[in-house]
Amino acid sequence: MFPATTKLGLNKFTDKQENNTGPLAKLYFYYSAMNAGKTTTLLQSSHNYVERGMNTLLLKPKIDDREGEKIIRSRIGLEAESHEFEKNDNLFQEISNQYKNQQLHCVLVDEAQFLSRDQVKELGEVVDRLKIPVLCYGLRTDFLGELFEGSKCLLAWADELREIKTVCYCGKKAIMTVRLNVEGKPVQAGEQIHIGGNESYVSMCRRHFKSSLGFSKD
Repeated sequence: MFPATTKLGLNKFTDKQENNTGPLAKLYFYYSAMNAGKTTTLLQSSHNYVERGMNTLLLKPKIDDREGEKIIRSRIGLEAESHEFEKNDNLFQEISNQYKNQQLHCVLVDEAQFLSRDQVKELGEVVDRLKIPVLCYGLRTDFLGELFEGSKCLLAWADELREIKTVCYCGKKAIMTVRLNVEGKPVQAGEQIHIGGNESYVSMCRRHFKSSLGFSKD
């Protein structure tokens, strides 16, 4: 049984909200570099539905264990209960089972870059067959500038793509993510997945990303 959504201590916000259930439901991918406020935006979106008496379902991959089980928490302290999923879970089946017990108005997925190809397609089925909007939030690329599996598939399959923007230390828009070692120096090789926060990653513009990895003479 999926947990109920926790109401958040947020004021109303004026951003356009995707409460287009029914035939207008869409699959959205909100992407950005690290520390752009993806999770905060997700929690705000969920709150906006709940405030209007609607039911939301929050999902996060079990691999992201920074905040403990069944909690999505933003860097500014907002949090809500969530349901964890594994790499091989059938998300269409799990969401369908929940839908039988309680009407759902929106599904929101945190750290969507960790979705599998099949799971992205399953979320598309949630939109197309159950007519429930699905909002996915995640990184576009890893610390070497390569697409994650989930992000690659969402870029191809989502109805709408929306960028959440942040800035490089130089003031330009940051579109890349750099991984740092324990000494605070950029990492140039390693496993694609390494769970961490501000201490492990920093967002940069393309120019400084290339420079940090030795791809540029600048």
